[in-house]
Amino acid sequence: MSSSDKPELVERDVKDKVDDKEDNSGFIDKVKGFIHDIGEKIEETIGFGKPTADVAEIHLPCINLEKAEIVVDVLIKNPNPVPIPLVDIDYLIESDGRKLLSGLIPDAGTIHAHGEETVKIPVTLIYDDIKSTYDDIKPGSIIPYRLKVDLIVDVPVFGRLTLPLEKTGEIPIPYKPDIDMEKIHFERFSWEETIAVLHLKLENMNDFDLGLNALDYEVWLSEVSIGSAELEKSAKIGKNGISYIEIPISFRPKDFGSALWDMIRGKGTGYSMKGHINVDTPFGAMKLPISKEGGTTRLKKNREDGGDDDDDDDDEV
Repeated sequence: MSSSDKPELVERDVKDKVDDKEDNSGFIDKVKGFIHDIGEKIEETIGFGKPTADVAEIHLPCINLEKAEIVVDVLIKNPNPVPIPLVDIDYLIESDGRKLLSGLIPDAGTIHAHGEETVKIPVTLIYDDIKSTYDDIKPGSIIPYRLKVDLIVDVPVFGRLTLPLEKTGEIPIPYKPDIDMEKIHFERFSWEETIAVLHLKLENMNDFDLGLNALDYEVWLSEVSIGSAELEKSAKIGKNGISYIEIPISFRPKDFGSALWDMIRGKGTGYSMKGHINVDTPFGAMKLPISKEGGTTRLKKNREDGGDDDDDDDDEV
């Protein structure tokens, strides 16, 4: 064999190797295609599919001056013939791009085959934490929020999937109303039992309306309790508004000692009020405290002749 034949042999070897590579890559592509086709056939035959999720509702079961308890209802539908585990729930609540609260709930349960489940995500916003972090968030205000939830599920064929959810809304930062006693109107006066009507002024310090349903409180005159009373009629207090209500009360003046005489003589005597109001708001029901410390009241006659006019027996505060 001559030396001139060697290049031809080398070229044939290289060509054979290239052909082998092309054959191998073609074979691998065919295998991948076959596996993909098999996977699609299995998915179509058995009925595997991706689960879906949506925020069904957001509840505020408890709102007071300290915190807001929030429950997020997430509806998850599983189209698969086998149960799928809900591996993790990752959530974030932010306002104007600022994080208010975040957390992770591991091993959150299982979604039944061909079924749907409502998963509840409970979170609690502590107002002191928010106000200490962001100075511009004031009591009585309403702030916008954005809720982000990532549900991580493990589905056969698909593997682990993340189902992202998002919801926006508003949440209040409630502030207690201001209460003051304008006057006391005496319906019947005796040393054994006096029946009177308290004229109260309630000022709503919030940026949302309050529907007053119930009020319970106790009044002290010079550190002596003159009794307690409850609201008989409902009332509405507009946002940043004032409402006047009348509360009946009965007490025994002889129990007051010198405090009542000071009031009659025009010297004035201290009083305080403490209690709660139950209100309806656009965000749900709330029970808010009311209090008045260090008030002063005295008996002021409107007519010198001391006649029987009802206004003569008004105690102005």
